[in-house]
Amino acid sequence: MFDVILSIVMLAAFALILGGGYLLYKGTRKQGVLMIVLAFVMMANAAIWVIPDAEGGSPLEQADAPTQ
Repeated sequence: MFDVILSIVMLAAFALILGGGYLLYKGTRKQGVLMIVLAFVMMANAAIWVIPDAEGGSPLEQADAPTQ
């Protein structure tokens, strides 16, 4: 389930980058920059869930593990 959520987050981040670039091109600087910043925040949050720690496990694997 988290895989689907992370995929949607990454697709939304790429859409925000494209939309922010378009707004920068059209001259709406503030909203364009904010959209691009939001996209990088979303990608950083997804990276936190996916990148393994020192022990080799990631929070995503721990969240998907069945509870006892």
